[in-house]
Amino acid sequence: MTVLSFDDKGVDVIYEGTEFRMEKALIEEATGKAYPNVTDHEVLHLVEDDPQLSNEPRRIKDII
Repeated sequence: MTVLSFDDKGVDVIYEGTEFRMEKALIEEATGKAYPNVTDHEVLHLVEDDPQLSNEPRRIKDII
């Protein structure tokens, strides 16, 4: 299970027991969107090839 913790500067990720940080600029570059408009599902797709998506996507601005 992947854990994502969002704040206004990026995302803390725990993936397969490894913890790392994805900065806001990296996420914006990878998605081509402004950070607040990126969804949690889009971030999850950056981390995992085929993530299990069980709920509706939420924009980061709605999460933080």
